[in-house]
Amino acid sequence: MLRWHIEAKPLQLRYTWKISRNSSDIKTNLFIRVADRKHVGIGEAAPNIRYNETAENLTEQFDNLIDHGLELIRSLEDLQILLSLYPPANAIRFAIESAYIHYICQQKGLSVGDFLGINIPASVATSFSLPIMNPETVADFIKTNHLNRFASIKVKVNEEEGLDLIKQVAGVCHRPLIIDANEAWTDPEKLLVFLEKLKQYNIAFVEQPMPASSTDEYVHLHKHSPYNLFADESVTNQIEVEVLKKQFHGVNMKLMKAGGYLNGLRILEQAKAAGLKTMVGCMVETSLGIWSAMQLCEGVYQADLDGFLILKEEPFGIVQELGGRLYMS
Repeated sequence: MLRWHIEAKPLQLRYTWKISRNSSDIKTNLFIRVADRKHVGIGEAAPNIRYNETAENLTEQFDNLIDHGLELIRSLEDLQILLSLYPPANAIRFAIESAYIHYICQQKGLSVGDFLGINIPASVATSFSLPIMNPETVADFIKTNHLNRFASIKVKVNEEEGLDLIKQVAGVCHRPLIIDANEAWTDPEKLLVFLEKLKQYNIAFVEQPMPASSTDEYVHLHKHSPYNLFADESVTNQIEVEVLKKQFHGVNMKLMKAGGYLNGLRILEQAKAAGLKTMVGCMVETSLGIWSAMQLCEGVYQADLDGFLILKEEPFGIVQELGGRLYMS
């Protein structure tokens, strides 16, 4: 019988992580471990309050799966059935599925790429995300942290200070800027005015500027936005590509929202088949979660996998960043 274990780890951040809807100085992630007497697999869950996930309720969901036979599974097919009968939140589902796949790979001497039947990139260029901060401090922040080594910079913005923040970033950063509003705008016309004011800057694309529920508004934006629009909060564990392609030009797949490697691959494949650009993103995660996301980055348009770089103490050390590129250790 397999032994399963869950552990919560508080992760102190190097600075306050602020986006349009909340801010934090510490994150508590969960780590799932599955083992027999010889082999072990570990997976990570990064709870996201946007989807009503907390360390406490994800732990309860894990315990419920234990009560319903998680320790008795003998195959990935068994696990998929159990997870469909007692569906947990996506983040803990990913941690459980990835832990089991990592366990199987160790048991059989396979790489994750071999198991999934995909090519794994030798390295991945990542953007670096700036949290919302006082615009007057951002220039020093970029210089002090040598952020021009990254191929692109993602700027978290809100409606109130977004333009000032972008102006300050553009003054010291010569890289393309990704604008990430995390659903901050509610009025599409005000948003279009904001986007028009960005034309003097080197903007790569804009990520999820309005709530995921703003279906008709996104159709309007898709027709009139001067920049490509990427879906983030609009992409969870299911996507309706025929709807999304009328609203967005690309999708940001995050394994913590997809709920597993297998579903993450499916989302990327569906998006590509529909002519949407693909992006692999992350939450605030350790290098374990980032390592997992890197497995799916072959051929994607953009990778945003800097979540481990904002941790004060990164516990695994299995991904290294050099010159804005990520390498698996």
